[in-house]
Amino acid sequence: MDHLAQSHSHVLTRRPQPAVVLTLAAFAVLALLLLSGCGSSDSEGDSSGSAAGTCSYPADSQSGAKEVEAPAEEPEAKGTVDATIATNVGDLAVTLDADRTPCTVNSFLSLAAQKYFDDTDCHRLTTEGIFVLQCGDPTGTGSGGPGYSFPDELDGSETYPAGTLAMANSGPDTNGSQFFVVYDDSSLPPDYTVFGQLDEKSTKTVADIAAKGTDSGAGDGAPKEKVTITQVSTAD
Repeated sequence: MDHLAQSHSHVLTRRPQPAVVLTLAAFAVLALLLLSGCGSSDSEGDSSGSAAGTCSYPADSQSGAKEVEAPAEEPEAKGTVDATIATNVGDLAVTLDADRTPCTVNSFLSLAAQKYFDDTDCHRLTTEGIFVLQCGDPTGTGSGGPGYSFPDELDGSETYPAGTLAMANSGPDTNGSQFFVVYDDSSLPPDYTVFGQLDEKSTKTVADIAAKGTDSGAGDGAPKEKVTITQVSTAD
């Protein structure tokens, strides 16, 4: 979910969409589109995300929102990794699944180590149709990314209950840096790589922010209460 896009193939788009009055069903479709991300679709890749234990992070068609190096092709993390997304509204404790999604976790940890996420605002909150907070774009516009993209890591069984941590994208194999937190059970197609889980307290923290609504009062937009990531760190 890098962004919420305007078509089913671009569920998480890079740019915020204008607020419109919709039926709940129509809003759900639009919300899916808005979950798109900033990765380029110029490169092709399979949905396994890795081959023979290596990952691919080809350069994207647009430069990075911050200057960072692409991750190493061989992931180091194994099993589960405990991490903290520190924000101005409270710490979000997450458990990353490096076995199921090695390339996604590898990228997330690399960006965190390079302070890519530091002092970035979560730019999108959706409170109708689907229930997500989208973050990971240093520009705060929904169009920023790290300057590279990488394939999905999907098996078709993905669901998005409350507490899910998943990648935003702008189509198949266009993951970058944008991700979303699901604060209430949401019906989404299995098109977004699920790479971690928030604990119950952290999920409630996001839900409490969502209860305050968006800055415009619409069902989709910037959160009314600003949410800024100050640091992403691991327990090690």
